[in-house]
Amino acid sequence: MVDVGVLLSFVAVILLFLIPPGPDMAYMLAVGLERGRRSALAAILGIGTGMSIYATAVVIGLGRVAESHPPLLDAVKVLGAAYLGWLAYVTFRNARRSTSGSHGPSTGRPYVRGVVVSLTNPKLILFFLAVLPQFMGDAENDGMQLALLGAVNVLAEVVLYGTIGLLAGTFHSRFSGSRGASAALNYIAGGVYLVLALVVVTELLRG
Repeated sequence: MVDVGVLLSFVAVILLFLIPPGPDMAYMLAVGLERGRRSALAAILGIGTGMSIYATAVVIGLGRVAESHPPLLDAVKVLGAAYLGWLAYVTFRNARRSTSGSHGPSTGRPYVRGVVVSLTNPKLILFFLAVLPQFMGDAENDGMQLALLGAVNVLAEVVLYGTIGLLAGTFHSRFSGSRGASAALNYIAGGVYLVLALVVVTELLRG
């Protein structure tokens, strides 16, 4: 009922899409540096959840609604940029306070942050809409084929970006005993959030 023969070429296309740095990759790098491997694991599960929601929307046909209403996608981008900016602010604040031994407000649960970061990245649903239909192959059931492709896409991102987050988390674990090093990692994480927010805003201004 499904065509698995297209999966090899599909995975190759996925990797070409995932390897260039984007919101999800940058977020995994930041959360790994900021909070360590356990938080990175929770974060990638959140990202996987967000991607699964978009994949499901495409399978049941809701993705076309978003595609036909560009202002809706722009609104999602604005929310995403605002959220990333807030994460940058709180992370910088925590970094400054950690040098004096005090603690700033938390930037939230990694899983929830992962879901929000993923859902405020409308490029995901646009990728699903543009690419998945190109790999229907000889499938007898379009819905099942789209579901298979969506699941493979989610799994590929979870494995790739999860690995990045865990590797970043090793730096946090190694330097967490040093107040200065921990603050430096938080500053780097905050910088990643800020740069990413600025990239999203720039894309919006360019239209």
